[in-house]
Amino acid sequence: MSLKATVVVASNRASAGVYEDTTGPLLVAFLEELGFEVGAPEVLPDGDPVGAAIARAAEEGARVVLTTGGTGLTPTDRTPEVTRPLLDREIPGIAEGIRAAGVAKGIPTALLSRGLAGQIGACVVVNLPGSRGGVKDAIDVLRPVLPHAVEQSVGSDHR
Repeated sequence: MSLKATVVVASNRASAGVYEDTTGPLLVAFLEELGFEVGAPEVLPDGDPVGAAIARAAEEGARVVLTTGGTGLTPTDRTPEVTRPLLDREIPGIAEGIRAAGVAKGIPTALLSRGLAGQIGACVVVNLPGSRGGVKDAIDVLRPVLPHAVEQSVGSDHR
């Protein structure tokens, strides 16, 4: 049996049908590549609906929740604010690594992403930027560490 994962897209415009989100499908494909069972991305308005989706996914047994969007500086970017109160503990190195990967590729504005990473029980939650480039950079950071983080979250020994 594969482990469950959820993708949550925070976008006022995509959730209203102004345009089609293209970041969620990238994350679904990535999680499937890692062997997770994942459904279609949930595309929601920024803020409380995103927090509710993260909480629901963790309660329903997801081992990973990846969010995209809502991590910038605009007044409606609220993903970190709705994520932080849900976390039992943070994993700052993941969020720092995602920002550093963007900067290393010559995107200085990657430093403006306020995304968090942490755990809700045995569920690993990571906030990713809302751009396709930012998501691709984040996938490169997550690929070698996410499976280990998921194993460690239930107390598996180091190999």
